[in-house]
Amino acid sequence: MRVITGTARGRRLKTLEGVDVRPTTDRVKEAVFSVIQFDIEGRRMLDLFAGSGQMGIEALSRGAEKAVFVDSSANAAAVVKENLKACDLMKSAVVVQSEAKAYLHGCASAGKDKFDLAFLDPPYSKGILQDVLSSVTHVMKESGVIICESPLDDKLPETVEGFAVSKEYRYGKIKITFYRVPQADDGGED
Repeated sequence: MRVITGTARGRRLKTLEGVDVRPTTDRVKEAVFSVIQFDIEGRRMLDLFAGSGQMGIEALSRGAEKAVFVDSSANAAAVVKENLKACDLMKSAVVVQSEAKAYLHGCASAGKDKFDLAFLDPPYSKGILQDVLSSVTHVMKESGVIICESPLDDKLPETVEGFAVSKEYRYGKIKITFYRVPQADDGGED
């Protein structure tokens, strides 16, 4: 697994070991960043269920101002830090070892700065994504984008707390769902 482009282009990233580990494939990662390529520069990203941190690292490499990596696993947090150091991106990153909902609740309660981008890739088929999705909306800017990776057969809501599905892509047995706040029609001619 490598960083695709940007300041850390080509840097090899360490991955986690284990049967529950399922890193986002390069094909899916490229597709995600193709869709959000104009939403990255100078923005703040939340990499929830970070694993190795590859999605947040890719965003930082492409010019994101800051990325927060959240994972409940101590091993994952250690791997994210190792990968950030290898890519010389530590100064723009915060790594948090925490359960996702606890982090989101604390973030929303504290009124911390909100995120422009959030990538959610929890363990599949456990209902975790559906459970945290509404909590994520409370830490997002209104112009933000929430990106969810899930199995093809996972049913995600069309709308959640003012955000609505804007795009959905399928890659084999995986789907990527993008949520944005729908923009009011600018008017135009009647």
